Amino acid sequence: MSYLSELRAVVGPRPLFSVGASSVVQDETGRVLLQRRGDDGLWGLPGGGLEPGETFEEAARRELNEETGLDTPLAFWQALSGAHLYHRYPNGDQVYFVGGLCRGRLSAASLEHAVPDDDGETLALGWFGLNGLPTISANVNKQTLSLLRAEVGLPPLPLEPSPLPPVGEHMRELRALVGPRPLFAPGANVLLRDGEGRVLLVRQAHNGLWALPGGSMELGETFEQVARRELKEEAGVRVDELRPLRLYIGPQYRFTYPHGDVVDNVSQLFEAQFLGGELKLQAGEVTEAAWFAPADLPPEHGLSGPLIRANLSDWA
Repeated sequence: MSYLSELRAVVGPRPLFSVGASSVVQDETGRVLLQRRGDDGLWGLPGGGLEPGETFEEAARRELNEETGLDTPLAFWQALSGAHLYHRYPNGDQVYFVGGLCRGRLSAASLEHAVPDDDGETLALGWFGLNGLPTISANVNKQTLSLLRAEVGLPPLPLEPSPLPPVGEHMRELRALVGPRPLFAPGANVLLRDGEGRVLLVRQAHNGLWALPGGSMELGETFEQVARRELKEEAGVRVDELRPLRLYIGPQYRFTYPHGDVVDNVSQLFEAQFLGGELKLQAGEVTEAAWFAPADLPPEHGLSGPLIRANLSDWA
């Protein structure tokens, strides 16, 4: 049983994050490989949900092989998130996609050797020009194809309207239903730098360790919205520009909280410039804040988990 199926058995059709990967494969003329889906009969990119321990590239290549019988190296391109990526499946299950797009190439002739799955998930496969697309399923596919269309000067595809995201603390509410089991936790951290090139760290109340300002995504948020919200909540800071640096995903970024909850982080790291002003720390969550130069960072055992250690190691 897949990660998402296990959750569905407990929580039913309520909205969940679907952390997944899409295979954006083009041929030598720029046509894109699409599959006709078995659930709604419409067309989309090969892809599917991640299993714990997978990267976007690994999941995209696995799904491409499972759904088409084809294989090619795939490289991470970019991530998608946001309220417009809401989707309701024909069976009533609701998701907010957090997608990793991975690109690759195949020759047009390779489709002759495709072997679509026999479980009804793939009804047909085909190459399509970006100016002659069939009816596309789900906003996540439409946005992905719009990114490709923009590269050749074509307008974006219109998106289906999405409902307002639910209000609440998604992870806390989900934990009450599923317990401490590993959960994908999309989110963001921020390297906030001052005029001297130092970075802001905050000491977390729950473990006494140092971390970058950041946290988990709520349903419907983008990675950038998470970063801005967490900066404001934890340190009372607003910034003009957030520059994405790197997305961290994989088994090495799993984190276990002191109370036993386990998360597999899917985290976008941003960089921002501190514009001055007084820091206002979040009571009950943050006990202290300080600026650190690269050579003066806290020791590894004083940092909150493998994700923060990797963020700061890459920066330093």
